[in-house]
Parts: sequence; structure tokens; C-alpha cells
Amino acid sequence: MLFTVLTGLITSSLFVPFGKLIKSKWSILLPFIPVLLFLYFVLHISAVSGGTNFVQSVPWVPSLGINFDLRLDGLALLFSLLITGIGAAIFFYARTYLKGHPYFDRFFGYLFLFMSAMLGVVLSNNLLTLFIFWELTSISSFFLIGFNNDSAESRKSAMTALSITGIGGFFLLAGLILLGNIADTYIISELYERRDIIINHNLYPLFTGLLFIGAFTKSAQFPFHFWLPGAMKAPTPVSAYLHSATMVKAGIYLLARFSPVLGNTDFWIYTLMAVGGFTMLYAAIHSLFRVDLKGVLAYSTIAALGILTFLLGLGTREAVIAASVFILVHALYKATLFMVTGIIDHETHTRDLTKLAGLRKVLFPVFVAALLAALSSAGLPLTFGFIGKDLIYEATLHQPEHLIIGLTVLAFITNMALVAAGFMAGIKPFVGKLPEAFEKVHLPYKSMWIPPLILAILGLVFGCMPGTIGDLLNYKAADSILHGNSEMHLKIWHGFNIVLILSLTTLAAGTVLYILNKPKAQKLAAIEKFNVISPQTIIVGFGKSIMRLADWFTHLFHDGYLRSYNFKIILFAEVLLGYKLWLSGPIHIDFSKLTPLSWYEVVIVLVLIGALYIIVTTKSRLTSVVSTSVIGYCICLMFVFYSAPDLAMTQFSIDTLTTVLFVLVLYKLPGFINLAGRAILLRDACIALGFGTILSLIALRALYEPNSTVISSYYAENAYLLAKGKNVINVILVDFRGIDTMFETVVLSIAALGVYSLIKLRLKSSEKE
Repeated sequence: MLFTVLTGLITSSLFVPFGKLIKSKWSILLPFIPVLLFLYFVLHISAVSGGTNFVQSVPWVPSLGINFDLRLDGLALLFSLLITGIGAAIFFYARTYLKGHPYFDRFFGYLFLFMSAMLGVVLSNNLLTLFIFWELTSISSFFLIGFNNDSAESRKSAMTALSITGIGGFFLLAGLILLGNIADTYIISELYERRDIIINHNLYPLFTGLLFIGAFTKSAQFPFHFWLPGAMKAPTPVSAYLHSATMVKAGIYLLARFSPVLGNTDFWIYTLMAVGGFTMLYAAIHSLFRVDLKGVLAYSTIAALGILTFLLGLGTREAVIAASVFILVHALYKATLFMVTGIIDHETHTRDLTKLAGLRKVLFPVFVAALLAALSSAGLPLTFGFIGKDLIYEATLHQPEHLIIGLTVLAFITNMALVAAGFMAGIKPFVGKLPEAFEKVHLPYKSMWIPPLILAILGLVFGCMPGTIGDLLNYKAADSILHGNSEMHLKIWHGFNIVLILSLTTLAAGTVLYILNKPKAQKLAAIEKFNVISPQTIIVGFGKSIMRLADWFTHLFHDGYLRSYNFKIILFAEVLLGYKLWLSGPIHIDFSKLTPLSWYEVVIVLVLIGALYIIVTTKSRLTSVVSTSVIGYCICLMFVFYSAPDLAMTQFSIDTLTTVLFVLVLYKLPGFINLAGRAILLRDACIALGFGTILSLIALRALYEPNSTVISSYYAENAYLLAKGKNVINVILVDFRGIDTMFETVVLSIAALGVYSLIKLRLKSSEKE
């Protein structure tokens, strides 16, 4: 399984040296990589549907509990098939959609990176590995959403998406670490056995709430939903892939995966029901006011994600079955509608519903795909969407009596609005009279309209044989969410009952709503008046307030004067250390245990004090530098007296080099110092004396602290045994503190790249201004 995750990462890295060849000669091979991965997962359907789970563990950073622990069960298989199957369709589609684009190779590099990240998320059986891939989806989606980087709107949308999902990732990391520490394991499959410990812990609401924030931000739940419509600035293949089967479903996957561990509690149930229920109603209604095809699809996607969150909150057997089926239903019809929208935009250069009509006459195969997808979205009998709609109502009708009516009405209104939204996206552009401006529109290359047509036909095929598809794909996915036997078996006909009546009524009401609801820019403008109280305005305003606070704070503490920085740092250290010394009580010094002063120590201290006096009184820069070096050399002698020749040599080298550098710098500066006023000098003297006094007190207290050699003994005993090095200090730096050294090296490398970039920077005269 690890190779399925690494395949995309390796392929993505090959675009750097071979990008031009891939763009010109080898581009035909690109879609076949997700096809092969899809076939790999197809070969596991029989075994997984029979109850077999595949597990793989590869050590990565075992000392930190981070390993490539992978697990392929029913839920992971369903998502893996969606990621690779719909991914293959998107790759074929995008190859033609972006043909001739100057950044063609870059786009597919990002796409492969994203595909691998999503596979890593759904296959991970380790909390920390899951988080790493989770963040990789945010980073790769940032590049995909902002792919048209010459557009300010695309850049802004990418930053918004990264900011929202990045904040969610931060909270998710905190929640996962808490969960792993409480359960004493980071293996996800082992968490199920420790459910009682987890849900009975007093921090359960905290780490579950943190996990909720991570899932809600990624899956665009209210009030974090606004990044998803903004992400529609991305090329259509990105929208079709990220917002139908992959990125936005990552949050749903997270909730589904942890349902057996954290679910079935009041906090879990009511939070997901409330957030998911409000999100699906809010977004479904908003989709009716949009005039941009991608806008309609964006809000209907948010509504679908709200439905999935709502169903996982209900948590009953019927709700889990409905969620497992609706994940597949939504991916099929939404990917189709997105690709159809891309074709319309590609050929007509507009997505405005007020201008589009009659395209069936020039894009008939595309119309067939859109029609089938729209009918599946609406829940027409014999489509897979019909099965999905039935199961949603089945879930709401199996709730406690006092909730049945409210939840069913909520689902009915949402589904009715989604029927109309689906018809707006899949039927409205193709019916009516063809405008003269579109008479020359023609079908694009086959690789653009065949993938959506295949997905649309699959929605019809799955609807005609739901039992077989359910047994192969959804049965074990539902079992994984329930962590038990769901006993699922899908059927087309369950008799004439209330569920069927609700489904048909929803279809009829949604159709009437579609006929009555005419897309108009005036209606959109009317609801946009409420943007002043929208979550986006509030959250963006909060972000701007943080920026203003940061600006104020920066100007308060960073005035550009090194003397000021030193003053503030030392003053803060004095307050902190002084407070700690005050808490620790008085210091009792036994002078009889102190070694007597030798004459050479007294001489060195007198020389040091004399040099210090010269530094604070002289007006010559050169004299000040020389006096500073005298102090450094006095300290070197102190190290020699106390048998620390290695420290003495280090101090000697640094002091000599520093002095030389100071002299070279001062060569270009005035020879004399303009001393500050008497008040500032007095302030600085008090601060310096206070700091020296505190450090002296700390040194005296250290003399009377118990001398523990546990750490030093450990390093001395294990330096050679574990790290094969005889120099203990070098071993500590390179091996025992290897991660610190690694990050220090990374920081230096980044700084070097920054300096190199500045050296190579060539600005135009207008840019300099």
C-alpha cells in the first residue's frame, strides 16, 4: 500500500527535471498512473468486501511514534477508489482542458502531489502520519487553487483556503496529540479498544472539539464554509477533483473514521447534528440565488457536506448506511456537473446562467451527461441518487419521536433546494433557444466529454443494481464507521411507504421550485446586502484586527534601535528571573566552603573592571572595541584558571574574530560616539547592574543545589555505544540533538536562499519606488 501513496509523490518530483518532456511527449502517460492505482484498489474489493483488512507498517521516525502505519478497510477502500477513479477521469479531462498552458507540467505536479496526500490521509493508521498528509492536502490544494497566479482573485482565494484549513490543521494536531497521549497509542485501529478510557476522560470535550474544528474547516461547515466558493477561482479540473471526491471529503472521512472512538455521546451527536443541519439548509438555500454555474455547484457541495456531517451526527445504523452511500452518490454526480461546467466555460467563455441556453443543440453528449447527473442529484428513480435520497429520509424517520418531524422537514427543504440547484446546473444551460453568440460552439476533444459521460452513466448503472454495488463498496464502509455489522443490503423497491412518498414529493417540489426560480443578478445582489454580517466578513474583519494589533505591537517593541532591543530583552529577563528567585526564598551562603581568592584572580577582575570603566566613559569607538576585547580575553583566562581550555580557546577565537569584524565595520563609521543623555545612561546602568546582580545570585544558588549527574552520566556511558562516537559533545550535537541540528541547518539554508535571492534580485525603476 505504501507504493500507492509514494507513487504520486515520486511522479510529482519528476516534473522538476523532466517537465518539458512531460509537457510535450509524455503527457499521454499521465492519466494512466491514477488508472493503474485505481485498478490496484479494484483488485482488493473482493477481499475487503469479504471482511479482510490489509495492514502495513513501515518504520519512519519510531522514536517519535511516527510510522507509515497503513490500513485498508471498507471505509479506506471506498475513499481510495473515489480518489483514484474520479482522479483518473479528471486527469484525462485536464490533459485536454489545459493543453498548451505554459504551466501544464506544474499543474500536474501539484495534482499528483494532492492525490498522494489524499491517499495518505485515508490509508493512514497512525494519528501523526494522518496529520502530516492532512497538512499536505492543504499545501497542495493551495497551489492548485492559486494556479492562475497572475490573477489577484485566485491568489486571494488560495490564501483564504490555506488560512482557514491551516488554522483547522493546527487545532487538529493539538486534538490528535491529546487523544494519542490519553489513549497511550497513536495507532488508530488500537483506539477502538480504548474507547471507554477516551470518552470517560475529563478532557473528552476538549480534544473532540479540536478534532471538530479540523474537520469543519476542511469540509467547509458553517461558519468556515466561505473558503469553498472562493476556491472556484481555480481551473475547473481542480474544482471537480477537490470539491467532489477528495479535499472537502477529508473532513467527512475524519469524522467517519473517529465515529467508533468518539461518537455516540451527547456532545458528538448534538454538535454534528446542529452544525451539519444548519450548514446544509443555509447552503442549499444560498445555491438558489447564484447565477454563476460554479457558484451553484459550490453551495450545493457545501449543502451535501452538511448532509454528511448531519448523518454522521445522527449516528444510527440507518444514518451511517445513508452516509456511506451518499458519499459515492455525491462524488459521481458532482464531479460530472463540474466537468460539464468546465466544458461550457471552455467553449462559450461564460458561466453566467442568465446568458446560457439551448446548448443541447451543439453539445449533445455533454447535455446527456449533465442530464443524467442532474437527475441523480434530484433522486429520480433508477438513479443512484434515488437510493441516496431514500436512505436520508430513512435515517431521519428512525430518530426519537420528538425529533422525527423536525429532522425530516429539515432534510426535505434541503433536498428540495438541491433538486432545483442540480437542475439549474445540469439542465438550465441546455434548454431553450440557442443564442446566436453560441451557434458556432462545438464539442471539445473526446477526452473532455467522455469522462463526465462515463461518471453520469455509472450513476444510472449503480442505481439499477444498488444491491451489488452496495455489497461491494458501501457495506464494509458502513461497517467501518459503525465498528460492527451494519447488515446493509440496498434495494430499488422497498414497497409503497412514507420514504418513497417523501422522495417523490421532494422531486416534484424541487422541479416546481426550479421552474419558478429564475436566475437573476438582482436577486443575488439583494442577498449580498447581508454580507456585512456574513461569517466571511466577521472572520476576515477579525483577521484584520489581529493584523492591526500586530502592527501596533511591532512598532511598540521594534523601533529599529539595537540598544532598545537589548534593553527590552534584558529587562524582561530580569523581571522573570528576579520573580523566580523571590519565590525560591533567601540564599544562605556558607563562606567557609568557598575557595579563597588568589592574587591572579584579583588582578584579572581589576583589569576587567578597568576595561569596563573605559567602555562606558570613552567617546572613541576604537577604544571601546579594544576594551571590549580585553574583557573577552580576561574571561578566557578565567576559563584557563578553572581547567576549561576548550571553552577558553572558543572564547579566544570568537573574541578575536568579533574584534576584527568590529574594526572593519567601524572603518566606515565616525570615529567618535555621540553618548546618550544622562537619564538614559543612568537607566542603562541600573539595568546592567541589576542583571549582573541577578546572575550572581543564580550562580550562588547553583552552588548549593544538589549535584545530579544522571544526564551527564547517561551521555558519557552511551555516546560510544549508541552513536559510535568518542567525543561526547559532538555526539550530543549530531545524534542526541540531531533534530535540533537538522532544523538549525534548515533555518540557515533558508536564510542563505533568501540572501542569494536578494543578491540576484534585479528590480525595475518603477518597482524600486
